Amino acid sequence: MNRTSTLITAVCAAFSLIHPANAAEPTAPAKPNILFIITDDQGYGDWSVNGHPLLKTPNADKLAAESVRLENFYVSASCSPTRAALLTGMHEFRSGVTHTQHPRVSLPHDTTTLPELLITAGYRTGFVGKWHLGQPPSGHGFEWCSSNLGGPFEHFDPNMVRNGKKTKEIGYREDIYFNDAMNFITETKDKPWFMYLSTYSPHDPLKAPEEFVAPFRGKVTEEQAQYLGMVANLDYNIGRIMAFLKEKNLDENTIVVLISDNGQTYGLDVYNANMRGCKATVWEGGLRSFSYWRWTGHWPPHQVDNLSAHIDVLPTLCAAAGAKIPEALQPEIEGFNLLPVLESKDPIAWHDDRFLYHHVARWPGGMAADHKYAMAGARQGNYLLLRSRPCDNPGCEEANGQQCDTLRSVEAGSKRAGYTAENAQFHWGVTPPGRWALFEVKKDPGCMNDLAAAEPERVKAMGAAYDKWWDATYPVMVKRGGDAEIVWSKVQTDLINKKKAAKAAKAEQEKKADQ
Repeated sequence: MNRTSTLITAVCAAFSLIHPANAAEPTAPAKPNILFIITDDQGYGDWSVNGHPLLKTPNADKLAAESVRLENFYVSASCSPTRAALLTGMHEFRSGVTHTQHPRVSLPHDTTTLPELLITAGYRTGFVGKWHLGQPPSGHGFEWCSSNLGGPFEHFDPNMVRNGKKTKEIGYREDIYFNDAMNFITETKDKPWFMYLSTYSPHDPLKAPEEFVAPFRGKVTEEQAQYLGMVANLDYNIGRIMAFLKEKNLDENTIVVLISDNGQTYGLDVYNANMRGCKATVWEGGLRSFSYWRWTGHWPPHQVDNLSAHIDVLPTLCAAAGAKIPEALQPEIEGFNLLPVLESKDPIAWHDDRFLYHHVARWPGGMAADHKYAMAGARQGNYLLLRSRPCDNPGCEEANGQQCDTLRSVEAGSKRAGYTAENAQFHWGVTPPGRWALFEVKKDPGCMNDLAAAEPERVKAMGAAYDKWWDATYPVMVKRGGDAEIVWSKVQTDLINKKKAAKAAKAEQEKKADQ
């Protein structure tokens, strides 16, 4: 019997919840249901409520207006690390999830997760969409699972897999995801439920139904129009599922959370809410996410400026659901319970001295130590301490240190990099060698005014905190596989070799020109 089955058995024995059955509608249980929606590669500014000049997103805007809006909420620099952190309550380094490629993408099988804890409190758990954490979600506490075989490459008429059964569906992938989430909710009649709805949109490849793309054509590039169309479709589906909750009389007893997994991508050159940085950087725009938490009648809509993060999701939802975190697990949990700031409409003191630690982490296998200060940062209050630099190990480039390669190119003067055609010097900016840079991001979201020289004591204290964190976390990260060699697919390897060959040919041409 696996660990999840053991938990389920314990639940049946100790937490049996019985509610009157109703064939037509689910019955609202005493405990809150939880709908957790996480979008993929969507920037903080990609809702009209956050100032986007082209997007019209009335449904997300309405959700934001009815929610507690965590305005200083931070995630990791890329997909899998964020997902690992929010499902475990600990920094992704502690679970060894330091990349988006195998094996460093895999959540260890013995890791205790949020759905497993919710099961002990009587919840039925469901997963829909993108997983990106190795072993299937059914092995990590999700009792009902749905995804599509083609992942991000299968936009229309996907081949769905629901609880192991394959079916061909007609329609757009995200529409089907939201349908499946609603089906799970409808069939869950005798328990509170937790639905983890994880979209692929607007991750690349970029493609959306024409009705959502058409409004942006002629205003931006085709690539950007497709990206914005995917966001517009998400807004449409958010509207559908919120209307569904109301129709089923579940609206007031359901916690709804909406976040993204990292910073801006293909909308970077359109709008980034005045922030510097994008996905896979440690700049503000690479790490800040929108974060809306709605529980009608319990959490008054308001804005929270306290520093918060993905690692706070698990302890918060466990507290709201009455799920106890085992005493043996508590030392591993690094996040804090957000309920005090969610419940208080007025500003309150809440872990005001906390630190968050950031690292892009996509180093080649065996080179973690060389990247301690490469694309790394610490955050306290409104201050961001960072080093946006490539590592100093010359072997990194040969070993396919992609992120370091990008920063080396930018340092050499390139204006083009991931997600931007001409603004690499800004969004992938390289900080001076041998020292930290410091920014007050509330006043300076574009990170243009380096305060390091003016505030040496703050730099010293924050840098010391980062060093202490790294030294304590590094051995745990290595033990759990976070420094393992990446296993590239044949397609990826061929692309890497092609780029290396092109670079070598260019160097040879330049050498001949100099002779």
